[in-house]
Amino acid sequence: MTTPPTTDGARTLRALHHGREPGDPLVLPGPWDAASARIFADAGFPALATPSAGIAASLGHRDGHTPPEEMFAAIARIIRAVDVPVSADIESGYGLAPKELVERLLETGAVGCNLEDSDHATGGLIEPARQADRLAAVRAEAGEDLVINARVDTFVRGGPDLDPETAVAAAIDRGRLYVEAGADCVYPIFAPPELLPRLAAAIDVPLNAAAFDPEGPSPRELGRLGATRITFGPRLLRQTMAEAGNLVKRLDPAPQNGPVS
Repeated sequence: MTTPPTTDGARTLRALHHGREPGDPLVLPGPWDAASARIFADAGFPALATPSAGIAASLGHRDGHTPPEEMFAAIARIIRAVDVPVSADIESGYGLAPKELVERLLETGAVGCNLEDSDHATGGLIEPARQADRLAAVRAEAGEDLVINARVDTFVRGGPDLDPETAVAAAIDRGRLYVEAGADCVYPIFAPPELLPRLAAAIDVPLNAAAFDPEGPSPRELGRLGATRITFGPRLLRQTMAEAGNLVKRLDPAPQNGPVS
């Protein structure tokens, strides 16, 4: 299969974020390898968004510990397998300078990316102005060839004493700053669903929400709350692995007596 040219793919993906009705968000399944990508594309989804945690698990790494060369290679394999636009979760950017980061992303064929504002070295958050400067540099290097989804991690790394009101205010401040820097979409990961209307109204660009929990709000419900775009993180991989485990239990293998001498 072939992927669309980068600019065309980015234009298509960006357009999918706009003109949507409440309750009809853009649903982006998260493939972790080429096989899963084909399944999701064949099901009719117009675009896909890779999950870094799902790819890490498929490659035998802990979340956040995938070597960048392995991550970019996995993303490229996924993109080669499908004919729909693919956005790539590249965590905090692996310490790469914006020029190299954009070059390596575009080489994979990705037309969008997640960039988070967590500082994995300290376990805290990157200072917002510094993250905005980085996003602006990525935008300057990429032009219109990447749809930038700026992840806001205040609900993840704000600390145990951060009350919801403070977290919302911080997420809004960061989100607005990131939009000014060139982000197309803002992703306040783990924001409680009841806060999505406030976040969507205050940030006023397409909002990404995650449907991590099968028992939580459905994509349509999240859309009615203000989310424009729905992703799943590693959820689809984990559910698939659970089903594989159930399948193995039903195989009823013959007794294993060891090798025959």
